[in-house]
Amino acid sequence: MRFIVSTSTLLKHLQTVNGASSSSTVLPILENFLFEIKDGSLTISATDLQTSMTTSLPVESKEGGKVAVPSRILLDTLKTLPDQPISFNIDDATFSIEISAGDGKYKLSGENGDDFPKIPVVENASSVNLPASVLTEAITKTIFAVSNDELRPAMTGVFCQLSDQFITFVATDAHKLVRYRRMDSKADKTASFILPKKALTLLKAALPSTDINVSVDYNATSAFFKFENINLVCRLIDERYPDYEAVIPANNPNKLIIDRALFLNTLRRVVIFANKTTHQVRLKINGSELNISSEDLDFANEAHERLSCQYEGEDLEIGFNARFLIEMLSNLSGEEVTLELSTPNRAGLLIPQTNDENEDVLMLVMPVMLNNYN
Repeated sequence: MRFIVSTSTLLKHLQTVNGASSSSTVLPILENFLFEIKDGSLTISATDLQTSMTTSLPVESKEGGKVAVPSRILLDTLKTLPDQPISFNIDDATFSIEISAGDGKYKLSGENGDDFPKIPVVENASSVNLPASVLTEAITKTIFAVSNDELRPAMTGVFCQLSDQFITFVATDAHKLVRYRRMDSKADKTASFILPKKALTLLKAALPSTDINVSVDYNATSAFFKFENINLVCRLIDERYPDYEAVIPANNPNKLIIDRALFLNTLRRVVIFANKTTHQVRLKINGSELNISSEDLDFANEAHERLSCQYEGEDLEIGFNARFLIEMLSNLSGEEVTLELSTPNRAGLLIPQTNDENEDVLMLVMPVMLNNYN
């Protein structure tokens, strides 16, 4: 089996799917790419058994075949080569690979492509089409709030709810929660499933900036994303997602409107002086004045800043983990945000002041108990 391809084109395609491969000690073949050639097209696959990605590109080749190629050594080699045609010669009996590039020759041992795990195919699937820009935005706005707690597997992914009115994406780690809803994307029938974080991270990196349609097929166990020459398949998280609607407080009489960038930069400064374990900041709202303060008693560090804001409601003092607020404000857009509060021991809601009419974003953050210094 022999084929010729440009180094930069091959490298680009390999980097797209590389994140799906795994450094598995149990199944060493997962550290390989599967190369399959058919009718002048090279299909490259990578998998960790939970998430699989394939991409294809045209190459110069007269015959077909397949081989598993060690991913790390191939990537490291291509990164150091200039953009030039590169030829691969694969011995069909021993699976040894000889690469010729310019005046260089490189040999490495591949493995039998038949031993590579089969990439799942779509069966009994329902489908929905989503613009790439909607998917990118949904992933960006939610993925930071996903939990890393393996003991609560449902929360280690993004919950996706499809309906004939809108599509909702939800992520939470029990300290913060994001509900991202698109009014301009609908499905023919209602469904819900949990997409794992790794697959969404890979998908976001691979999605193009041009606004193409992404075909999303899903069945009881897996989701399949197809666009351009890329296919991504992932196993869904087979767990029941917590009732997130029950956590969102409905009645929040205290409403604070503030410049997002100003609030964000103030928190970034004030948290430097906070306790390094709790990252606790205190928000004291008095009329149209917001006082943000922090202290670290162990080192006698403290910070106070005063901001002007629009506020409707009773004077209030509430504590938050500043890192959560910073993450949320960084992932919101718009000039101003509304912080809706009820009491110091109930969750606060962060909502952009001006929402795109097709977009409904709500972020929730749990408060922390304050030590009563003033």
